[in-house]
Amino acid sequence: MTKKINQILNQVLIQVEPSKEDLKLIDTSLKDFLKKFNQNLKKLKIKAEVFIGGSFAKKTVIKKDSYDVDVFVRFDKKYDDKDLSGLTAKALKGFKNLLKVHGSRDYYRVIINSELYIELIPVKKINSPEQAENITDLSYSHVKYINKNIKSQEILNDIKIAKAFCHANHCYGAESYIGGFSGYSLELLVYYYKGFINFLKAMTKVKKDKLVIDIEKYYKNKSVVLMDINSSKLNSPIILVDPTYKQRNTLAALSQETFNKFQTECSGFLKNPSIKSFEVQKTDLEKIKSDAIKKKDEFVLLESMTPKQPGDVAGSKLLKFYKHLSEEINNSFEIKNKGFNYNKKQSARYFFVAKKRNEIIFEGPLIKDKESVLKFKKEHKKTFTKEDKIYSKEKISMNLPQFIEFWKKKNLKKIKEMYIEKLEIV
Repeated sequence: MTKKINQILNQVLIQVEPSKEDLKLIDTSLKDFLKKFNQNLKKLKIKAEVFIGGSFAKKTVIKKDSYDVDVFVRFDKKYDDKDLSGLTAKALKGFKNLLKVHGSRDYYRVIINSELYIELIPVKKINSPEQAENITDLSYSHVKYINKNIKSQEILNDIKIAKAFCHANHCYGAESYIGGFSGYSLELLVYYYKGFINFLKAMTKVKKDKLVIDIEKYYKNKSVVLMDINSSKLNSPIILVDPTYKQRNTLAALSQETFNKFQTECSGFLKNPSIKSFEVQKTDLEKIKSDAIKKKDEFVLLESMTPKQPGDVAGSKLLKFYKHLSEEINNSFEIKNKGFNYNKKQSARYFFVAKKRNEIIFEGPLIKDKESVLKFKKEHKKTFTKEDKIYSKEKISMNLPQFIEFWKKKNLKKIKEMYIEKLEIV
């Protein structure tokens, strides 16, 4: 088994390594960009230094159709936080194909060509993590930590393999619509467990009780960690104390749902190693639809759109609406299968496979609330009482597409409030 796994991992590594041509093109483009940008900073007398961050700086980049390079503009402490994005914009004067990305601190995307874009992120120069006014202010420390502690090429290779595994299984990315592992968290985890396979094995053993990892041993025990870190950042199944800032959970974005899916994939690979575990599997909607028809279930494919900014903002709104719609459908139908696919722009597709429930029970008001009881009886033909409340039991006459159209008309205001401007059956 070990021999088979090693063969697969060697094959994966060959596949995920960026070509020399790609790296050379990126390096040349980056140098040209930085030369011009630094000249602009100098002309404007803006006191800031530029450093390359992300996977390029840490030598953990994997092959992609389109590369993105994180470039951080590290501003002197004399500048106010609110001015950093504006100063960055001034220094970008003369550059074409610019896109402003809104966030806790606005940053800029510079499109070099169809295969490369640079994300220019303003940060503040800080002496200690406590001075950080934004999470991106810690990026410089993250690069320094990884480069200082991970010298082994074997571990760097295993990090690339881990990223490819998570990407293929839709668990890569700290964006709220993914709720997965960030690149930095994977670097830390593979380093901590001394390899990719050790990391997978450890993840399969994580149970309901939270796993706490404190690489630098800042805390005496788990209880102290849970008391010291902000409670809003402790919802993830794993608490990974940031080795550069002990009060930060590096895996705060990891959702239980994504982690459960990840654990399943880890167990599957360890039991039956296959190169397919590193290949992005497309959802075969035709097969899902065909199987649904055979089982006499209903199938529906929907497309929704939001006016919100593409990326994490739009993705989170579309996912939130998908979850809400799932709950509404589940009231009247037994959902057998479902899926969410976000195109990283402003739309997403949802599919549902469901079977109509025989009947639905609607809970009404308290019997003593006579006015509300009369209103409830007008809305529902057959009612009954149980204890101190009135209920209605009704059969479902609509099929799934009809139900969705009916629900959409009835909830136009709510849909708009959730920033959804289009919901259509495909």
